[in-house]
Amino acid sequence: MESPFRIDASTDAAARRQAAMERIRRETGIDGAMIDALVEGFYARVRDDDLIGPIFAQHVHDWTPHLAQMKRFWSSVALSSGVYQGRPMPKHLPLPIDARHFDRWLELFEATARDLCPTPAADHFIASAHRIAASLELGVANSNGVMLHQGERFLRPAPAWTAD
Repeated sequence: MESPFRIDASTDAAARRQAAMERIRRETGIDGAMIDALVEGFYARVRDDDLIGPIFAQHVHDWTPHLAQMKRFWSSVALSSGVYQGRPMPKHLPLPIDARHFDRWLELFEATARDLCPTPAADHFIASAHRIAASLELGVANSNGVMLHQGERFLRPAPAWTAD
């Protein structure tokens, strides 16, 4: 006989996720259409950017699946939807990026969010973006043998130039 006190963990987790999504939507106005517009607008700016655009151009050869993946990512981040199942850290570790690239990424992201989203939504997206950038920068630094302390940033050394 099944206990009347048995809790179905998957149903409970799904109900909590749904409640969180509804609360965030209510408080921020974020929905799928807003996420789509933010991702499309942001990556349009990224592609045109002199600093981070070339890095993306080297690694993203088909923007359609990349944008779809980023929409799932931001749905999971902003709404706690759980639709993104990827691992962003390993993809960023080999890239030739440092604090300057993360700062530019944040600058473009913040401008896009402010331009396209109402203030509560923009604030929510931007707070998440700052946490993501800090985490990725820390991971990239560690993968390059640099341990960052509180408040430190990762800057790659300038290339040594040799005269011929």
